[in-house]
Amino acid sequence: MFIVGFIVLVLGKKYYVVRPPQGSIVINCFRALGMMIRHGNMNAPKPSYIAEHHLNTTAPWNDHFVEEVKRALVAIRVFGFFPIFWVIYGVGFPKFGSFSSLEMEAFVSQFSNNFVSQAAQMDGHGIPNDLMQNFDPIAIIVLIPILDRFIYPAMQKMHIQFLPISRITLGFVVAGLGVAYAAIVQHLIYAAPPCYSAPGCLVDGVEVDQNNVHIAIQTPAYVFIGVAEIFLNISGLEYAYTKAPLSMKSFVQSMYLLTNAFGSAIGLALVPVTTDPQILWMYTGLAIASVITAGIFWVLFHHLNAEEDRMNALEADQEESVATRNASVAEEKRHEGV
Repeated sequence: MFIVGFIVLVLGKKYYVVRPPQGSIVINCFRALGMMIRHGNMNAPKPSYIAEHHLNTTAPWNDHFVEEVKRALVAIRVFGFFPIFWVIYGVGFPKFGSFSSLEMEAFVSQFSNNFVSQAAQMDGHGIPNDLMQNFDPIAIIVLIPILDRFIYPAMQKMHIQFLPISRITLGFVVAGLGVAYAAIVQHLIYAAPPCYSAPGCLVDGVEVDQNNVHIAIQTPAYVFIGVAEIFLNISGLEYAYTKAPLSMKSFVQSMYLLTNAFGSAIGLALVPVTTDPQILWMYTGLAIASVITAGIFWVLFHHLNAEEDRMNALEADQEESVATRNASVAEEKRHEGV
C-alpha cells in the first residue's frame, strides 16, 4: 500500500501546488502569541501598534503576518476539544510500535485494545476477536462515498447547510453513542453466564474466558466510531487546511495532530480503570464526556458556521493574490531575459 501511495505521489507531482521553502515561522508565531498574551491585545505584535503605543520592542514581521496568526488561532481553538475524541478512538483500536516502559506497554495492551479484549470475552463462534476491528475501516470506506455522492448533495438541494462546525459537533455525539453502546455490550457480558462480571473464571476446573454473548453484537460500536471519525477527523483535517493562511498551513496542521498526543496522555491516565468490572464505568464516563463536549463545542463555536463563506473567501483572495504576484514576477523575468 505504501508503494502504491509513493507511486501516486511521484506521478501526480505536476498537478500539485509546490511552494518554495520560506523558512520556519514557528518561532515568530509563538513570539507574536507571547506579545498578545503579555499586552492583552490581539494587535499588540503589529509593528503599527508597537509604533503607536511606543512599546520598547521590535517585530521582524509586518501587520499582515499578525492578521494571519489571528486567523490561524481560530482553527487552533476549534482543535482544543479533539483530545476527547482521540481518547475514545484509543479505546477501540490498537497502536503499534516499540515501547520503552512498562507503563506505556500497559497503556497499549489494556486501554487501546479494550474493544479487542471485550470481543475476547464473548462467544466468537469461530470468529477471531481481533477481526471485529475491521468494521471500522469498512464503515469508513462504505459511508464516505454515500455521504459525498448522495447525502450531502441531497441536503444542499433541501437548503440544509451541514458545515464543518455542525459536522464536528455531530461527530462528538456519534462517538459518545459508540462508547455508550460499548458500555451496553459490556453490561450484557457481565450479565451472561458462565463467568458474569469475572471473565476467565474456572468452570469444572477449566478456565473459561467467554460468556454466552455473540461476538457480532459488538459490530455497531465499531460502526459508530467509524462514522464519528468521518465527521470529526476528516472535518478536522479540512478545517486545519482551509482555515489556515497560506504561510501557516503546516503549522496549523501540526497543531491539529498535536491533539492526538494530548488524547493519548489522557488515555494513559485512565489505564487503572480499564480492568473488569471498572471498565464498564469508564465507557459510561467517556460517553457522557463526549456528549457534554458536543454541547460545549456547539455553544462556543456555532457562530463560525455563519463566517464560513467569509473565511473561505479570504483563502481564495489570498491564493489569487499569490498567483497574481507570481505571474508578475515570471513576466518580469521573461522581459529581462528578452
